Amino acid sequence: MSAHSAAPPHAETSTDVVDLTVPPVDAIADLHGNPTAADLILFMNGNQFMVMDDAVEAFRQGQPEVREVFFETIPPGKLLEQARDRTLQIGRLRLSIKPDAVAAGPGLLAPLYEDGLIEQPVVYASNDLAILVAKGNPKSIRGLADLARPEVRVAMPNLRYEGVAELIGQALEKAGGPQLRRSVLEEKAAFGHTRWTDIHHRESALWLAAGEVDACPLWSTEARYHCVDLGAEMETVTIPAEHNVTGKYAIAVVRDCAHPAAAQAYVDFLRGPSGRELYARYGFAGPDV
Repeated sequence: MSAHSAAPPHAETSTDVVDLTVPPVDAIADLHGNPTAADLILFMNGNQFMVMDDAVEAFRQGQPEVREVFFETIPPGKLLEQARDRTLQIGRLRLSIKPDAVAAGPGLLAPLYEDGLIEQPVVYASNDLAILVAKGNPKSIRGLADLARPEVRVAMPNLRYEGVAELIGQALEKAGGPQLRRSVLEEKAAFGHTRWTDIHHRESALWLAAGEVDACPLWSTEARYHCVDLGAEMETVTIPAEHNVTGKYAIAVVRDCAHPAAAQAYVDFLRGPSGRELYARYGFAGPDV
């Protein structure tokens, strides 16, 4: 298990909080802060979970009136459903929260904009794909075509909730045509050799560390985070440019939100030099790539 995948350490809990963080039973890694006292509520697609603590802290330094920030980093499909006045349920806990700003891929945000729920989305970062494997690459995976081999167990982001899943599908087609896509996403899935995630930025690496899968196609920033930042017993298989696909990250202010000025300030921060520099430190490319 990676360090980030574990529950937040007890040392982070203040003395006026009753702590019930008991991993793995009560460990909620993708909801941060206090929504009832927040000066800004952000719904951020989960694949940028590794940058959010630094991003929020850097933003708050320039916005002293924003003291408490609540943010979620869950799969974008679930996050966008929640943004449509739906309640998020975790176990028996139910949360009805309206965001001030919401981030996801531009295509995923488009229906919310068309329905008048958000302002015009703006792109602030981009990312490409990689394959995460165990240290030493025991299955000798060299590229996307190897994911079709019957002995290679694949962790695949859920097509229903993860925008990156379609980009991986496109990359598979670039590497081996429609047959490679069918083999990995349909035929191997039917036999259980491709395993679908619900929260891929948590599950894929955990399954790999546990020896339950052999390869995880995902965002290159996630592979970098586990291999470089955490030093996990994993390594990255780079996807060549001719087979790779780039995805965009967009954000929009929610109409009639509680904190529109803070939300717009956060959008401006992400689009500005400080936000771009911070995201670049975690391996994200700029919006114009």
